[in-house]
Amino acid sequence: MQTLTLVAVFGAVLVLSLVVAPRRATVEGFFGGTGDSGQAPGLWTLVLSQVTTWIFARSLMNSAILGYFYGIAGTLAYAAYYGSFLTGAYVVGHLRANGATSVQDWLGARFGTTGTLAYNLVIALRLLSEVFANLIVVSLIFNAVSAGSGTTAVLIVAALALGYSAWGGLSAALRTDVLQMSLFLVIFAVAFGFLLTSPDFSLSAVLTAPGQSGGYLGWVLMSVAALQVFSYPVHDPVMMDRGFLADAKTTRASFLHAFWISALCIIGFGFFGIQASLQGADYEGQLLGTWAGMFPPWVFAALILSLLVSALSTLDSALSSASRLVVEELRLAPRSLNGGRAAMIVFTLAGTALTLWGSQTLFDAVAVSGTASMFLTPVLVVGLVFNRQIDLWAYMVAWGAAMIGAYAYFARGSDTMMMILPEGHKYEQLFAICIVVLVLGFVAVFAGSRRVATDG
Repeated sequence: MQTLTLVAVFGAVLVLSLVVAPRRATVEGFFGGTGDSGQAPGLWTLVLSQVTTWIFARSLMNSAILGYFYGIAGTLAYAAYYGSFLTGAYVVGHLRANGATSVQDWLGARFGTTGTLAYNLVIALRLLSEVFANLIVVSLIFNAVSAGSGTTAVLIVAALALGYSAWGGLSAALRTDVLQMSLFLVIFAVAFGFLLTSPDFSLSAVLTAPGQSGGYLGWVLMSVAALQVFSYPVHDPVMMDRGFLADAKTTRASFLHAFWISALCIIGFGFFGIQASLQGADYEGQLLGTWAGMFPPWVFAALILSLLVSALSTLDSALSSASRLVVEELRLAPRSLNGGRAAMIVFTLAGTALTLWGSQTLFDAVAVSGTASMFLTPVLVVGLVFNRQIDLWAYMVAWGAAMIGAYAYFARGSDTMMMILPEGHKYEQLFAICIVVLVLGFVAVFAGSRRVATDG
């Protein structure tokens, strides 16, 4: 009965998403997110869209899992990445002040085609990872509630998300994000309210919890987040796309509101993992099995629905950004509805194929994306903030260092990397990699930079 109810409610969410998607698709709406009369999205449309695409299903699970193993330190470490809304607002503000209409626009003016291609490669991988990471969560959830149903669920969710996304593009994503985020907040609030009022819950215990493995590695992850948080938002095309849709004042306000709302949601979801640790529950099915045994069926169903809705909301936004990347930035397809839809189909098929491949190391591809983005930190600090001209070779050295660093973490179990990387936990190794990437990047960029000549 619980499985049937879960499927029915999630099916209703999918139907509602199809209903609220725009009936009439235009090229400007598809790629630019404008409404039926050509108006830019309003403040709270942007806020809810930003939030729902950043608290995606894998992020919610990561927060809870880190909370289970490393206590409040683990959850706060993951929440620290949501400072990306603040650094993202700062970067977008500077880009717009310099007359840029996108990150690629600014990079292209300084580093040409080579510079933009290097950046676009990183964000293409980021978008692909968002598609398969959320579909993997869909598979995990349905396999947990009904053994063997994960593959079917992945295919259905991917097809339906593609259906309404391909119809309206970015305008459809914005509309459905509002619906899906509103539903998420209501569903999650019910589950969170139960947790807070549970006789076994103690806020002071949660806020001081060490987790199953102690808090040390949580603080290591916090340090990693601090190193990555400046570049992390800039390699997320979903966030960057929404930084250029409305006027500067509305955009800045949307980033600030998205920060506190998403951070609270991530921390709140992390509480469920911390509580499982405090109660001594065994770690089962990436906490899905754990929660099934801890909570009443309706609370477990609310948590599962929260994850499913967040997965759906991220899929449509990732697909709309993928279409813009392929059509407007890479220019691999005509700027038409069919061109954008073709790009969405390719990304959906690729993401679904990776999901069905079933390799759990695919989760690492999501984890290392922050490392891959770190070439942007020296480039933006020196080139955008301090307004210095950077040579292409220096840009590519910083990019190459970040790519090698990302690969080093991804392949840390190989014989070669085990000889190169310092001994220690994988998060300690990640911290060391981030330090090396930043040092190499800043040395190269400072060596290859000069003051911008001014008239007079």
